[in-house]
Amino acid sequence: MRIFIAGIMQGSRAGTSITAQTYRDQIASVIRAHVPRAEILDPNHLHPDGVSYNREKASRTFVEMCELAAQADALVAYVPQASMGTAVEMWQAYRAGVPVYAISPLVDNWVVFSLSSAIFPDIAAFAAFVAEGGLAQKR
Repeated sequence: MRIFIAGIMQGSRAGTSITAQTYRDQIASVIRAHVPRAEILDPNHLHPDGVSYNREKASRTFVEMCELAAQADALVAYVPQASMGTAVEMWQAYRAGVPVYAISPLVDNWVVFSLSSAIFPDIAAFAAFVAEGGLAQKR
């Protein structure tokens, strides 16, 4: 099973600073604990220096990550606030029939509720879902 971890990086920040990415390791740990054979696709780990890429390489990488999201078996989106890149990754996955699991308080956001198979208020709630075998069920 290939699981893509989408989530906020730059958000609404100007410049090249990014939001703390510790949530990615937390989500990956949950998945590894309950789906040990899962292949985790994490853009931040695949491109740890992405924020320093020139515009051409950054654009190419963004498109590649969106395509990779559509090729996964499941997408987990961490969206504590609006994220344009995460929204596009969610859209690509949704259009490809990939289940999208959002971890977000934005339950009334049209992108979040329209594209998600399930929405969890926090990582702990997502962890309970994974522990119960939720990722193994096609939604």
